[in-house]
Amino acid sequence: MSSRLGIPIDNVSIVHGDTDKVQMGMGTYGSRSGAVGMAAISKALDKIEAKAKKVAAHVLEASEGDIEFKDGKFTVKGTDKAADFGSIALQAYIAHKFNGQELEPGLKESAFWDPTNFTFPAGVHICELEIDPATGVVTIDRWTAVDDFGNVINPLIVEGQVHGGIAQGVGQALLEGAVYDAEGQLITASYMDYTMPRAQDLPSYNVGMTVTACPSNPLGIKGCGEAGAIASPPAVINAITNALGHENITMPATSEKVWRAVQSSAHKQAAE
Repeated sequence: MSSRLGIPIDNVSIVHGDTDKVQMGMGTYGSRSGAVGMAAISKALDKIEAKAKKVAAHVLEASEGDIEFKDGKFTVKGTDKAADFGSIALQAYIAHKFNGQELEPGLKESAFWDPTNFTFPAGVHICELEIDPATGVVTIDRWTAVDDFGNVINPLIVEGQVHGGIAQGVGQALLEGAVYDAEGQLITASYMDYTMPRAQDLPSYNVGMTVTACPSNPLGIKGCGEAGAIASPPAVINAITNALGHENITMPATSEKVWRAVQSSAHKQAAE
């Protein structure tokens, strides 16, 4: 909104999650916030710009077709007449400046966006790891990831989502599991028992992005929230099975499971 309308970011307030302010909501499942939510915002801003041009035409005493909008400023084509967005927004609420029957006062708009198709992000994640055959401990040495999320709005946030998703996937692949005792009692019922990934379990990531604009929304955005969590478990398990030389391993690939798989491979090789 700030860059689209050319207004300072400090002048932008975002209110969300307040059912007293919005008509309805369905959540942000499936990485919909950018591709669907921001597309709706973009359509609403298109309406605001069109309405503001009508107001600017009255204020600047020009034809609406001669009004240009760029970098937060309305200008009359071929002249030095100009007004910034803030002043036009103020004038929009002063009804006596123009005929209310021709132009309804205010700059309040809403828009809905129903995409014609899903978004299809893609990418590749490469996990390089080492297995200690004496203990079964898996150490991830390097991680390289390249993803295509379409047009990226905030690269820092997106990279952070990839980092967090990889950590979640590593936890799923190596550590996290529901364990029950012989009587059916869950014995991993707290975070003290249910092994969450920690900093020592994760490498430094080498994360890159490539851009192919998505055709199903006006901003060319694709979902990104699940990418790290989707790609990382198979990357880890494939690396483990490649190191073991067989696929007899299931998630979570705990050190005990990996150690047993190593011993099984050793016994099989000895028998052959």
